[in-house]
Amino acid sequence: MSGSVIEDTPIAVDYWRIRRYSNIRLFFLSHMHSDHTEGLLSTWSHPLYCSAVTAKILEHKLKVKEKWINPLEVGVCHLLPLDDCGIEKVSVTLIDANHCPGSVMFLFEGYFGTVLHTGDFRYSPDMLTYPPLRNKDIDVLYLDNTNCDPKLKLPSRQEATKQIKEIIDDHPSHNIVIGLYTIGKESLLVDLAETFKSWVVVSPQRLELLTILETEDVFATLDGAGRIRVVNQSEVNYSNMLKWNCNYPTIAILPTSRKVEFRRKDIFVVPYSDHSSYDELIEFVSQLKPCSIIPVVKAQQCMSHLEQYLRPEASKRFVKIPDSVKMCMQRKVSFRQVCTKKLKLPRKNTPRGVRFESSEGCSSPSHPTRHCRGNWTSERVNLPHSFIIKKNKKKKKIMLLG
Repeated sequence: MSGSVIEDTPIAVDYWRIRRYSNIRLFFLSHMHSDHTEGLLSTWSHPLYCSAVTAKILEHKLKVKEKWINPLEVGVCHLLPLDDCGIEKVSVTLIDANHCPGSVMFLFEGYFGTVLHTGDFRYSPDMLTYPPLRNKDIDVLYLDNTNCDPKLKLPSRQEATKQIKEIIDDHPSHNIVIGLYTIGKESLLVDLAETFKSWVVVSPQRLELLTILETEDVFATLDGAGRIRVVNQSEVNYSNMLKWNCNYPTIAILPTSRKVEFRRKDIFVVPYSDHSSYDELIEFVSQLKPCSIIPVVKAQQCMSHLEQYLRPEASKRFVKIPDSVKMCMQRKVSFRQVCTKKLKLPRKNTPRGVRFESSEGCSSPSHPTRHCRGNWTSERVNLPHSFIIKKNKKKKKIMLLG
């Protein structure tokens, strides 16, 4: 999962596990890829903020109720409250992340300084010329470091698109299957449709989403309507390739920077990525010069490559949480704390032990454990709480089990 809870604030980006962090007040969604919506279900019942495009997809795909979704305009500064009394506010500006439809970066400004959360993004030099980021001093950068590996060389998306077109040109008598995730690379499909004068065949579910995104009218759902067909990436496998080639000569193309290996000559992996390349990350960080960087992909080691571009005043940074915000953050307790408190509730003032029905034939009622020919005694048995009283019907006596 790629979610983050912004340090010293009640703000979370792509993070939906509220039982772990119940002090979160403001929830933000950068885009609709599944690794950023883990835990976000149709039962969600807290206000969340995202771009207008993401809001449409969220309501359509995950069925989150409209009343909880707050779409924010991209490129505009929005003021949101951080406490219950309106004293402290945060300004948030959405910036196009150049990743997939609706994807944005979040620029937060408040008592904690200036924080930029990139979500998933593909860097372009134009980003730093946008008014929100132009000459902006960033204190903390939450960075999409997916491809932060100097050994991983990635072409631009234009170059990768050119490679895909060359593969299709080299197979003029083949059908083309393209494996994609649910959302993303729509512009690539439109480009291929226009270049090869073909409808792009998609599933009815994908067409519904493309209609919401208001893409160009180059998509159809009827089998055989076009030479190019889109399937889920997981469907590109050996068995399906055999099946498709039995019907008609077919090649498959996977536009992805992930490490995928196939030994079939009819499957082509092209490093088309919607994440920034290593060189682009270096350029972005060196131009931005933040005080500190928090990698979004925790398992990916990248700080050794980026530390040299940080501003030297990083060690002087100190954040004092305002009292009104602190009270708001402490207002709720975690699920675990709630359970603990319930366990520590005082016991009711009731006597321990068990009362039995009366007995007339018992010669010594002061000894409840003594065997008698009648029923059980009516005396109260004061036993340690850890003991269990069990009736043995066969021998008619009380057994104490500790």
